[in-house]
Amino acid sequence: MIAVLALCIWLYLCLAHGRFWRSEPQLVPALPAQCPDVDIVVPARDEACSIAPVIASLLAQDYRGKFSVILVDDNSTDGTAQCAGSGPNLQVLRGQPKPAAWSGKLWALRQGVAAGHAPVLLFTDADIVHDPRHLSALMARLQEPRVELVSEMVRLNCVSPAERALVPAFVYFFQMLYPFAKVNDPRSRVAAAAGGTILMRREALERIGGLDAIRGALIDDVALAKAVKPNGAIYLGHSGLAVSIRSYPGFVDLWRMISRTAFTQLRHSAALLALTSVGLALVWLVPVWAAAFGHGSQRACGFAALALAAGSYLPTLKRYARSRLWALALPLIALFYMAATVGSALDYWRGVGARWKNRAYGAG
Repeated sequence: MIAVLALCIWLYLCLAHGRFWRSEPQLVPALPAQCPDVDIVVPARDEACSIAPVIASLLAQDYRGKFSVILVDDNSTDGTAQCAGSGPNLQVLRGQPKPAAWSGKLWALRQGVAAGHAPVLLFTDADIVHDPRHLSALMARLQEPRVELVSEMVRLNCVSPAERALVPAFVYFFQMLYPFAKVNDPRSRVAAAAGGTILMRREALERIGGLDAIRGALIDDVALAKAVKPNGAIYLGHSGLAVSIRSYPGFVDLWRMISRTAFTQLRHSAALLALTSVGLALVWLVPVWAAAFGHGSQRACGFAALALAAGSYLPTLKRYARSRLWALALPLIALFYMAATVGSALDYWRGVGARWKNRAYGAG
């Protein structure tokens, strides 16, 4: 019966869970009907190695309206501001010390928002390189059909062996957790965003009380989307016009990236961790066990569930130009993510908490 239950879960996921496996929609080049002013806010902390091409790509945007780039140097120690370059549309702010109640990124974003006055805001990370057509495409999607917020899962770096093994799965699991079709459906309560690129109306941000409303959120992109959606439609898609240049050379680097916020996603709840672990085992481990050691209908259910899982992974593998054979390794990859989630909880209970750029958050 457990194997049957696992198969039923996969049938639901593939047939009734917002078509998460399709790995779409994707933002494409487009021209907006109107070109309002835009403030592009880039929070940066110790990003000297990547900031120059990021800022250069933003200053080179082919946008018919006015825009300014506001780089908020969040107390970097590596000369980030000096490496950013210069330009008539670039303003570099030295960030003020972070208040205890704020996450570092949100505090930097708040300062950038306060420094500008444009009716539209673009929040983008300091490791994202933008195609010159990107801002126009984002604006076009903000306007038609009208939404309050546009966000994208930018194309992530997928070069090192660890990245090739685990990064497509990161995108796949994000789609599974937040099906884009449900996020984009105003009737659905599912809300999410991807923090690498968020274009939103300033009035929509003011309507929720500004970034102060989510000031302590570590998963700030999802928190922002959840705050905005009750007051208006939002959009989440994939990007063909923006690429992350942040690298994760080894498996330990990706482990740290995952574990940094995994237990935060579970609201630091032991009960939710236990339920999640059981659920993930049912989805990923039971089909493998049933296919390998089961008999008759039990084995058939295991193979059927594994076939559905592998098939659902193929569009994401295609997006990242990876071999279809990686679909066979998906249960093993899922086990890595499960272990990182448990590791995140153990860090929290040991008082370590999440760490990013020499800052600690959320220690137990």
